[in-house]
Amino acid sequence: MDVVTEILLPFRWLVSAIMVGLHDGMSALGMPAASGWTWSLSIIGLVLVVRAALIPVYLQQIKAQRGMRRLHPDLKELQEKYTGRTDPLSRQAMAQEQMALYKKHGTNPFSACLPLLIQMPFFFALFTVLSGMAAAAVRGEGIGAMSPGQVVQFEEASVFGAPLSASLLHGSTGNPVSVPVLTILMILAMTAAQFITQKHIMAGAVSGGAQPDEAASAQFRLQQKLVLYILPVVFGVGGIIFPIGVLIYWTTTNLWTMVQQFVAEPFVRDPRAP
Repeated sequence: MDVVTEILLPFRWLVSAIMVGLHDGMSALGMPAASGWTWSLSIIGLVLVVRAALIPVYLQQIKAQRGMRRLHPDLKELQEKYTGRTDPLSRQAMAQEQMALYKKHGTNPFSACLPLLIQMPFFFALFTVLSGMAAAAVRGEGIGAMSPGQVVQFEEASVFGAPLSASLLHGSTGNPVSVPVLTILMILAMTAAQFITQKHIMAGAVSGGAQPDEAASAQFRLQQKLVLYILPVVFGVGGIIFPIGVLIYWTTTNLWTMVQQFVAEPFVRDPRAP
């Protein structure tokens, strides 16, 4: 067992346990246990559970974003102070003063990435769980908290004729048209949600109470543009190999992020900004 597998093992159990719990709960309420819609709703429920658990982290991110916006004028002044000074002592002094500014404003440059970083193990765990369904079903094995019977049930489940464990790249035993159509629609949906969210973040960075040259450094703007245009490409390419179940997860989480960004924007803006 390699290191990555060992790291993902508890996440595989947690992800599969949440899915099984939600699936069994919906089955108890009368939904067909073998239905692809029941399993799809359990995946959507997994997103809601994970993202709801991350709300405290997101609130901390909002606080950090406010701090970053208040920090920009001071950071720009610090960079001008050390312009042209490339000796080791000056670099060390600048780094120390920069860290002091981050501490003063209660923020750090990596705060915006924290929710995404926390989500990634869950995403990869779900990917490995769903990708291993076919092989586990053939061997009569369970995956994580899923019993062998539930693995077979999931492997046979479909929505609109597209098996949840199928992907565009690896094909499926289901409807030959439904898999590519559903895959393309979800890739477009999650890519559009990501693009709209990032555009909103970039617009907020400029209109958040500071002048454009103070709102972000050239490097920050470049990073934002890279995220704006590269992530949709990543989603598009990745969507080819992602099982339908993973696409359901990622589309739902991107839509959650988009709505959350619009709802939270008034709270992100610094009330002390002019």
